[in-house]
Amino acid sequence: MSQSVAMYLQDAHTIPDAMAHAQYAESKGFDAIWQADSRLVRDAIIPMAAFAATTDRVKIGSGVVDCWTRNPARLASTFSTLDDLAPGRIILGIGAWWEPLATKVGVNRVKPLRAIREIVTAVRALLSNETVTMDGDFVHLDGVELDYMYQERRVKDVPIYIGATGMKMMELTGEIGDGVVLNYLVSADYNERAMNALADGAAKSGRSVDDLERPQLIVCSVDNDRQVAIDGARLMVTQYLGQQPHIMKASGVPQELLDKVGEVLTWPASPEQVLKASKLVPDEIVQMICAAGTPDECRDQVTHYIRSGCTQPILYPLGPDVNLMVDTFADWEPEL
Repeated sequence: MSQSVAMYLQDAHTIPDAMAHAQYAESKGFDAIWQADSRLVRDAIIPMAAFAATTDRVKIGSGVVDCWTRNPARLASTFSTLDDLAPGRIILGIGAWWEPLATKVGVNRVKPLRAIREIVTAVRALLSNETVTMDGDFVHLDGVELDYMYQERRVKDVPIYIGATGMKMMELTGEIGDGVVLNYLVSADYNERAMNALADGAAKSGRSVDDLERPQLIVCSVDNDRQVAIDGARLMVTQYLGQQPHIMKASGVPQELLDKVGEVLTWPASPEQVLKASKLVPDEIVQMICAAGTPDECRDQVTHYIRSGCTQPILYPLGPDVNLMVDTFADWEPEL
């Protein structure tokens, strides 16, 4: 049986092009399309709706939206609406955002574990057609429900996956999530620690880690010219080294390199700053945390993530030929 694979689309492609990529991936047997709230470039919901409206079978997931900038009642109504558009095909992926972006836009990321617990609990109840009263630290709802007036009142089949990076959030995800969205630009070794934390959390709710879906974002730059593929991923890696060093540190990237890149760029960063900092990033770091190289090299690297606990690779195409990436993983059966 072929390995389940998905595609991740952020802001590297125009929305019309992304729609075409989603349709091509579906035609080649891909099982899901994921779209993120990408920094302050692209909202997730609009392209998700576009993908849902122009595909027939694939799941459509947010990978991820943040928990701070949408009221939980509105978050529930938004994903209820997406489920109206593509019943049974929508996944809510949610996370606690990152610094320094959160602080720069006025979000105080205090107690993110508590925030995620309350928001996931409230949103799940609303999508389950419940009337919710909650007076928590972050969620304040007084007899709130999704007040359907002109449509069928039904439970919305929208599973909630948590985008976790730190091990405490990973443990919480194991306890309360329907699944986890494992981060990209991490090493396969990082996954082993994540599986242990997920298992600890799952045990709290009488489950095992195998009861959780575990899709993983994987940056994938494929080209028949190995160096072209690696260079195609280097700018993305560099940007995250500077802007989200918590992910990079979790992956085992040397602190010395993080410090050097951080001296050149943070958020926001100009293309010139990213290009300048990229000269500091060696090929081996790119390949350590990406699937970058020839088709065979990329398949081998993605296989490492699957062996380490990923149940569905969510491939983020960075190479110039998106169809080549799709074709590389279409009807793929990795040797595990």
